[in-house]
Amino acid sequence: MENSVFEKIELIFFRMKNFFRQRDTIILACIIGIAAFFRLYRISDYMTFLGDEGRDALVVYNILHGDLTLLGPRSSAADFYYGPIYYYMIAPFLWIFQYNPVGPAVFIALLGVATVFLIYKIGKEFFGTYAAITAALLYSISPLIVSYSRSSWNPNPLPFVSLLSIYLLYKAISRPAPLLFLIVGFLLGIGLQLQYISLYLVLIVGIYVFLSYLYIYRRINFTKLIQSYGRILIGFIVGFTPFLAFEILHGFPNSKTIFRFILYGNPGEIVGGQMPFGEKVGDAFFRLFGRLVVNFPAPDLVKEASLDVRLFHAAVVILGLASVGLILFQCFKAFRQSKEKFLQYALIALWMCLGIVLFGFYRKLIFDYYFGFMFPVSFLLVGNLLQFFWRQKYLKFISLAVFVALLYINLQGIPFLSEPNRQKDQVKSIADFVLSQTNGKPFNFALLTLGNSDHGYRYFFRLVDRDPVIIQNNEIDPKRSTVTDQLLIVCEDTNCQPEGAQVWEVAGFGRAKIIGEWDVSVVKVYKLEHYKGK
Repeated sequence: MENSVFEKIELIFFRMKNFFRQRDTIILACIIGIAAFFRLYRISDYMTFLGDEGRDALVVYNILHGDLTLLGPRSSAADFYYGPIYYYMIAPFLWIFQYNPVGPAVFIALLGVATVFLIYKIGKEFFGTYAAITAALLYSISPLIVSYSRSSWNPNPLPFVSLLSIYLLYKAISRPAPLLFLIVGFLLGIGLQLQYISLYLVLIVGIYVFLSYLYIYRRINFTKLIQSYGRILIGFIVGFTPFLAFEILHGFPNSKTIFRFILYGNPGEIVGGQMPFGEKVGDAFFRLFGRLVVNFPAPDLVKEASLDVRLFHAAVVILGLASVGLILFQCFKAFRQSKEKFLQYALIALWMCLGIVLFGFYRKLIFDYYFGFMFPVSFLLVGNLLQFFWRQKYLKFISLAVFVALLYINLQGIPFLSEPNRQKDQVKSIADFVLSQTNGKPFNFALLTLGNSDHGYRYFFRLVDRDPVIIQNNEIDPKRSTVTDQLLIVCEDTNCQPEGAQVWEVAGFGRAKIIGEWDVSVVKVYKLEHYKGK
């Protein structure tokens, strides 16, 4: 019996030894370790926790206490809502971390690490080991990617969801595997609940299925198309079910608003809509390489006239054009030589090229997070390009030099090199101080700010079951029973004037006087009582 146990232990050590002898496995483990470190290191100190994060935490807290919802966060682009899937994705982590808001941020960080693994896997299968290592390592340290991977926000799971759906789509076409089409549709339904711009991903998937079957069968195979589209549609409906249920029950209010917004933009709004189609396409192309792969500064921080910026800009354009040009050349070359390689190259090329073109039709300003469904593709293309150079006898030095330069540039912009903001702890300490000034009695609460919302503070009030009383209007509350004897105000605006402020929480309280004023963390806290006259 003892010999049997020792034999099993020896077998385990033997397998571990062989496992770690594999060079690629060790390299992948190192990259995953780097990705995890960059995303999880002091995440509680550096994470964003403002109004949006507080709102999400409040909703998830209510879900965990039985108050389910079919609506997600409100869009900042227009007057419509996302689906609720993000709330249900982060709910287990908020519960595991005992309602500490760092839980959802850790979930996003782990998804970011999983995305790095997927990039390596796809890069190796589609292009080769060198491309996989390059793409995964650059993605793991990209400052913009790392920044989005360290905070809880509904668009942030999209890179993982889109990359997984793209990979499974290729597998579904190349095998073929009917079940995978259902999973692809399901992921698309989830993606559309996270960010409506991922509708572009739905179009990319639909077009790739059509072109792939046209290539494979040399004709339009209606039977295959109907079967594949049908399975994707079924999976999509399942993935989109929570939001779809709300739309059906309420007459599709969000769907109508979304389609009007996509076609016409916001009524009377021209911001971002005046840029010509070609300029928008060029802007999207540059951002996918400049902002993501090369850590090019944000547009508002760039002095276009300086020579170094112009040279840096030109280098980014050359890198992007070379990467896209190579994948298009590889598609052309593989068209007759390799069905497998053509399907792989065509998918990556379509993802990049059609995604960029579709942004030309977008009628508003484009922000970096809009590219979430395309985040991985530029890294895969750059990895492919540097591998191509590496395999050429006289271009190895260029490949290595560009790779080292990209590593150096990206490492200069890592978010946690600066002092942490500790937003979560600041909000909690301010909320605790506010409660300490209420003497345990009911209170009204207001936030005076230039752009934040009060949900972060209200979340910490909720955790200790001390919600402020919300003042209702006179039609709902003619007796003014929702107006308490004290109003606590947090001022995030340095020019704050709490007496007579026009926000409803202050105006609804009525005429009041300041009886207390304190500097707490980075804000001022005021306590007001009703003015009683002389």
